[in-house]
Amino acid sequence: MDGTIIDSTAAVVKHWQKVGEELGFDPEIVLQTAHGRRSIDTIALYDPNVSHIEGLIPRQYGADAVEIPGARRLLGSLEEAKVPWAIVTSGTRPLVTGWLEVMKLSHPKNLVVAEDVTIGKPAPDCYLLGKARLGLSAERARGEVLVIEDAPAGVQAGKAAGCKVLAVATSHKIGQLKGAGADWIVQDLRSVMFIGLDETNGQVHIEIRNAVEE
Repeated sequence: MDGTIIDSTAAVVKHWQKVGEELGFDPEIVLQTAHGRRSIDTIALYDPNVSHIEGLIPRQYGADAVEIPGARRLLGSLEEAKVPWAIVTSGTRPLVTGWLEVMKLSHPKNLVVAEDVTIGKPAPDCYLLGKARLGLSAERARGEVLVIEDAPAGVQAGKAAGCKVLAVATSHKIGQLKGAGADWIVQDLRSVMFIGLDETNGQVHIEIRNAVEE
């Protein structure tokens, strides 16, 4: 979600610097993996109530986040056409729902968060669960699901789950995303257009413009 739908980097930096001072840990421990990996895998060593801690970010630093260009239009078009979609994220549930409310973005009917899986990205567990919640079997849907990611760990997770992966170069370099196995790379979601839903077979048609190369 962060890096694909919104950019909350400034808010995340401020928050973990403050929490690091309060709990006595180096905030760089979290910030180095802030995109694509779970805070619960590190912060739980200092405070087990990670969900509450992360959930404070949108409430306290909401003004520091911005939308990824094209995100609102893309999500709105999917909702309007009743296309099945999901958010699969390394963030906790309070963090995700908090950002969606603060930014007033479309809420998905299907949501997979950090607390839902035992092992986070780059393991495929979260995306396999996302497929299941969309009513798709892991094997039947191989290559039929499009994942949008911004981090190498997320790209690897999507590919390992048998998905096609579109990477947005918002938080990492193009070479890193390409090395992780992304099928396409764009600068932001202005390059991704929803064309239509074929109601006879359920296929969603997406156009990817201005894909970039290293």
